[in-house]
Amino acid sequence: MANQSKQDATHLLSQDHREVEALFAKFEKAKGSSEKEKLARQICTELKIHAMIEEEIFYPALRGKIEDDALDEAIVEHDGAKLLINDIEAAEPDEQFYDAKVKVLQEEIEHHVKEEEKMQGNIFQQARATDIDLEALGEQLAARKQELKQKAETEGLPPAQPIAVEAV
Repeated sequence: MANQSKQDATHLLSQDHREVEALFAKFEKAKGSSEKEKLARQICTELKIHAMIEEEIFYPALRGKIEDDALDEAIVEHDGAKLLINDIEAAEPDEQFYDAKVKVLQEEIEHHVKEEEKMQGNIFQQARATDIDLEALGEQLAARKQELKQKAETEGLPPAQPIAVEAV
């Protein structure tokens, strides 16, 4: 964990992306509802923590320094994922559409990751071109992430809270 706090913010967030991608790959291969449920809950927890640290720390630090439209779109994408996350967490793995919801969540996250780190002019490229101290920001992200992981393990995280999209 100590070296994690020395990562710059974009590297820490990219590492989160790789971890969630690996969990989605495990879910696709999983057999049995209990294994799928365990993986889906882990995916949801990781995504809730990731969205929270981006929305609380990373995006506000970038606001006004990179394209606001890119940040606004990222927040709306988070909200779409949060609605699915809450639905998946409330469901049982043998319910109709459970696997489909996890698959659609995976597709939404893949799209979001592409815009954050893989497309030309992505959010991470824009962040690296600013005067923001990405290492200091990475330390803040790592500390908050650790705090949220501890909360998830002890008392659990509350349902994901959309910011820009209203739940129906």
